[in-house]
Amino acid sequence: MQKSKRSGLPETINMRHDPHFVEFISNQKTGPLVRLIQIDKIDPNPRQARCELGNIQELMDSIKNKGVLEPILIRPRGERYEIIAGERRHVASKNVGLSEIPSIVMDVTDSEAMEISLIENLQRKDLDVFEEADGLKALIEIYNYSHADISEKIGKARSTITEIINVSRIPATLRNICRSNGIDKNRSLLIEISKMKTEAEMKSLVDSIKERGLKREDTRDLTKLFKDKEAGKAARPKHYIFNYRPKDDRSFSVKIEFKKESVNRQEIIKVLEDLLTKLKSTR
Repeated sequence: MQKSKRSGLPETINMRHDPHFVEFISNQKTGPLVRLIQIDKIDPNPRQARCELGNIQELMDSIKNKGVLEPILIRPRGERYEIIAGERRHVASKNVGLSEIPSIVMDVTDSEAMEISLIENLQRKDLDVFEEADGLKALIEIYNYSHADISEKIGKARSTITEIINVSRIPATLRNICRSNGIDKNRSLLIEISKMKTEAEMKSLVDSIKERGLKREDTRDLTKLFKDKEAGKAARPKHYIFNYRPKDDRSFSVKIEFKKESVNRQEIIKVLEDLLTKLKSTR
């Protein structure tokens, strides 16, 4: 059989080939796109989604020993350049005294630059939930992206995109409380908080989570209670039920019903410890 001279995919099949996608850029180890650019000619991105750079000491140590292993992404702005993605690498390189940094220069629009920055940060998991929510919201408000557009671009379900964007409703004062109490690490809890209609209701829910160590299941119950009160519905008493069934053993299960609506982990442990003590003392 004679081999066709043409190689590659048939003309009827298209691959995602946008030159601004991170997987394409990351494959460009060498070539005309990669250049050494003077650090003092590069400016930060004013639309950067990340609010804080975090601890970059480890990155600085790595750059001292091995150099910048992956170019940053920049675009020309007159006689200077603006960072698209790689601000931490840029700052760390500047701090250790480098005068130049390997860069990929791209000619992209504002919306494309923001999209690349957001996708790169999301893939690296550099953003916290609030930064992710604000970044996605900006794509909608500034550049008219739809939830479906964002879903397609970053590979997350549309419902997930909507939930994350709703987190941007949480005011700065409550965000600080969430951060200081570790609530910001739990996306599920933040989504439940964002479902509250008023700041006062959000504050009440945050306080309950903070003081009682509530998990998402408990928080859902409180969320529903707020909604029922707002709708004028009589709140029916609901008891918290703890269920346990071993994954690899279906011969037994444990069910404990409490006489209150929500219970934290320590309360469950205390009940189980009391029950174990009583069983051991019974003859």
